Order: sequence, then structure tokens, then C-alpha cells
Amino acid sequence: MTEILGSIWWLLVALGLLITFHEFGHYWVARRLGVKVLRFSVGFGKAIWKRRARDGTEYVVAALPLGGYVKMLDEREGKVEEQELDEAFNRQPVSSRIAIVAAGPVFNLVFAVLAFWVMFMVGIPESRPVIGQVSGIAAQAGIRDHDEIIALDGQRTRTWSHAILALVTHALDRDAVEVTVENRDGIQRDIVMDLGKLGEDFSEENTLQHVGIQPWRAVIPAVVGEVSPGSPAELAGLREGDRIVQIGGEDVADWSWLSFLVQKHGADGAAIPVTVERNGFEQELVVTPAVEKQGLFSSRLILGITNQGADEQTREDLDRAYFLMRHGPVAGLGAAVSETWRLTRSTLGLLGRMLTGSASVKNLSGPISIAQFANDSAQSGLTSFLFFLGLISLSLGILNLLPIPILDGGHLMYYLIELVKGSPVSEQVQLKGQYVGLVALFGLMSLAFVNDILRLVG
Repeated sequence: MTEILGSIWWLLVALGLLITFHEFGHYWVARRLGVKVLRFSVGFGKAIWKRRARDGTEYVVAALPLGGYVKMLDEREGKVEEQELDEAFNRQPVSSRIAIVAAGPVFNLVFAVLAFWVMFMVGIPESRPVIGQVSGIAAQAGIRDHDEIIALDGQRTRTWSHAILALVTHALDRDAVEVTVENRDGIQRDIVMDLGKLGEDFSEENTLQHVGIQPWRAVIPAVVGEVSPGSPAELAGLREGDRIVQIGGEDVADWSWLSFLVQKHGADGAAIPVTVERNGFEQELVVTPAVEKQGLFSSRLILGITNQGADEQTREDLDRAYFLMRHGPVAGLGAAVSETWRLTRSTLGLLGRMLTGSASVKNLSGPISIAQFANDSAQSGLTSFLFFLGLISLSLGILNLLPIPILDGGHLMYYLIELVKGSPVSEQVQLKGQYVGLVALFGLMSLAFVNDILRLVG
């Protein structure tokens, strides 16, 4: 229940910020160009808060937070007094109307850059694309365990997210990609990996698995280091040096399994049987985990123990694989623009491939998935949440620019036609376009929602 509440809360926070910024773009440009704004609404439906400013604009927060709108003075929507005709939206030159409509998506792109800029200045923990084990296509190409992917087709891959996005693109196109790798000794080599060998069962979400690449992760033995005084572990009899063999009857492969198995078997305050190896003999203890709060709506179960740490080679590999990506204000702004462009290019490429059928429509995510991502990123820290906000803002900006009637992109399409033909698109055509746009938008939303449900049950 707490995870559901957290997901809803952070979804509302994210949507509130992004919708407000988007609509403020329309509002700000409209006011700069002399158009009168009647209402600025965040959300649809019944108003839960509203206030009228001295300039006549009504500011509203509505009950359904899945969008918003800026209502401008317009002769097509009601009578306009003669003295206000020059402030009506429909009386503006087509260039001004284009600027006002485009401002919302543009402000989404600006928000993405700002979010990434702050993220880079604060610093975000990242993992380099260091490979743990290889098989299949990757092994055949000559990639080896512990290699780091330095570049793909000459494009630098500083993180796993960079590498995976690039690999997905090449995998969908089934082409050959030049991979620059570097081994533990710092020696680089260029190899060619033929992704035309991928099978018909290829799916984008499992790209690394199909290629035969497993990211490196630290394997730390499940040996107890320090036991906190008064903790559940101490009360149950765990000691320093104990090797945890099983939790809840399930084998513990290494330290990374502990948290997962404790959360799984310790729900609702249940006591957990824990098997430990001590002085060459196994014995079973019973531990009742404690609840530790994390954020507003989430918590986790803890035993109150730490591990004995990694050996020297593992510590060296950790230093190689993980780093804090941080920049100063100037370099951070450049990195933010670069990140925005990289994600924009990847998103547009994926959309194009979905239209041609080379990419699966399963990549579309709906409100359930977005809510889960919002909660997960918020629990991971400020920089992770900033990345989430930037990514969603960018996606909203791109979505709104699609040439679908009812979206900003549809209106821009009409205005571009008006520029070419010298007269506005007829109201009858625009009305029919609204119906087409509603059907298209409803279809997209339904498909995204179905994808969400399938992810939950799958």
C-alpha cells in the first residue's frame, strides 16, 4: 500500500511540475505577443482552487491532473468586445499563433535541459559499461569478460544507459556495429559485432541478453561484518564472521541477495529462519526484521548487519565500474544540452521504428509505469528524480509536437498549411481533424495502458 501511495504522490508531483511549465510556455508567449489570456488551468474538470488576477486571468487547479490548458480570447469561442479584438488569438498573424502553440513543447525541452543541468552540477552516480560475462554474438565478435565498452561506431559511451541505447538502435536495424573496448590493463581494441545474427525472438527490453552481454557487478560473499547493537541480528544471535547460507529456506548466492530475500520473507513482521555457517558448522537462527522508513511513503526491512567488504581485486573493479558524474556550471550546461539531444534523437528514432514495425509498440509506457518510475527515482535520490523529470518532460514535448489534431503539433500542422496556401484551414476540416485526433490519442493511451497492465501481470 505504501508503494502505491508513493507512486501516486510522486506522479502527481511530476505531472504538476511538467504541466505547469508546459502551460506557462503558452501563457508567457501569448502575453508577450499581446494576446489576452482568460484562464490558466493545471488539470481538467472541477476546480479545487482558483484565483482571478487583476489583469482578468483566472488561475485554476482542477481535480483531474492529467493535463492542462490556457484559454485565450478568441472569436471562435465567444463574443469579443470591439475594443479587445486586437487581443484575440484568432486575429494574430500566423507567425504569432505558431510561436504561442510551439511554446509549450519548447518549454518542455527547456525544462529537460534545466533538470539535466542541475543533475550534472549536483552529481549523479553512474556505472561505466563494464562487462561481467559474455556469450553468443558478443563472444564470437571477440569481446571478453571485464572489457569496458568505450565507444560504439565512434560515439563515446560513458555509461551503461549510453551503451544500451546505442545497442538497441543497431539491434533493431540488424546491422554491424564497430565496438571499441578496453580491458583491465587499459589496452583498447576495435572489433565488429554483427547484430544481423539476432534471432526472430529479439526484444528491445532484453537487448543485452540477446547480444550476449552481462553487466559486471560486484560479488561480495554473504559474510557478516559488523552487527549493530540492539539490532534484530544481535537479538537473534548473529555474529561477526557468520556466513549466511539461507534465508527463508532459499539459498543466498552472495551479499546482494540478502535485502531481496529479507523483504520477500519478512513481510508483515514475520520472523525469518536464517541458516548460518559458523566454524564449519551450520545452525539455524530466527530473525524478526525491523522496519526502517525511507522517504514519505516507503520503508524497508533490515537486520542490522554489514558485510566484511570486498577483496582488493573487487575494490579495483568497483573503482573502475562506478563513478560520480559531476560538472561545473558551464560544462554542466553543455552536458545537459548534449544529454537532451541524445535522448531526443533516440526517442525519435524509436518512434520512427515503431511506425515502420521494426520496433515493438510495447515500448510505450502509460500512467502506471510512469508512476512506478517516479516513485523509484524519488526513492533513489534527488539526481535520479531530476533525470526522471527531464526524461518525462522531453517525452511530453516530443509527444505534443506529433502532427496529431488536438495536440500542439496538430495545430502547428494547420498553421504551416495556412502559410503555404495563404488562407486558414476551414473550420469543417479542423473539426473533423479533432475527431481523428481524439481517436488517435485514445488509441495511444489505451495501448500504453494495456502495456502497463501486461508488465504488472507479466
